[in-house]
Amino acid sequence: MDFEERKPKITDPKIGLQKAEKYCVYQERSQQEVRQKLFDLGLYPRDVEQIISELIGNNFLNEERFANAYALGKFRIKGWGKIKIKQALKLKRVPDGMIKKALQQIDLDDYLTKLKEILQKKAALLKEKEPYKRRHQLKTYAFGKGYEGDLVAEILKDSDL
Repeated sequence: MDFEERKPKITDPKIGLQKAEKYCVYQERSQQEVRQKLFDLGLYPRDVEQIISELIGNNFLNEERFANAYALGKFRIKGWGKIKIKQALKLKRVPDGMIKKALQQIDLDDYLTKLKEILQKKAALLKEKEPYKRRHQLKTYAFGKGYEGDLVAEILKDSDL
């Protein structure tokens, strides 16, 4: 028999609403994150949808605000490119229109500057001497960070990394 400790499930929507408000106040959340949290707490689907409606009505939950904060945060702090940010927002079930708006918040000059910084930092760490292999490693790294191929190629062409 399994005697693992389990948290008691919450069935009262009022307590669920209070917990969801605290969860949303801590940081911006997507509707899907809040929905999953409420299901994990043990609330019934009809109560979950009612709570989400109340959170939206009371401005605790705002998908557009979440998408903007998420996109700018991942770009500035983690150095992610637009492709990776878009994929992450899709996983959080943010609508395509809001994803597009959030990505437009990223300034192109800042975007190119960040890409150059990332490539320069990575180039300093590479031990490879052969230019062709070195460029390939830098491209692969930038693609992994979610940057577009044409921008990466342009930066590498214009620099001596």
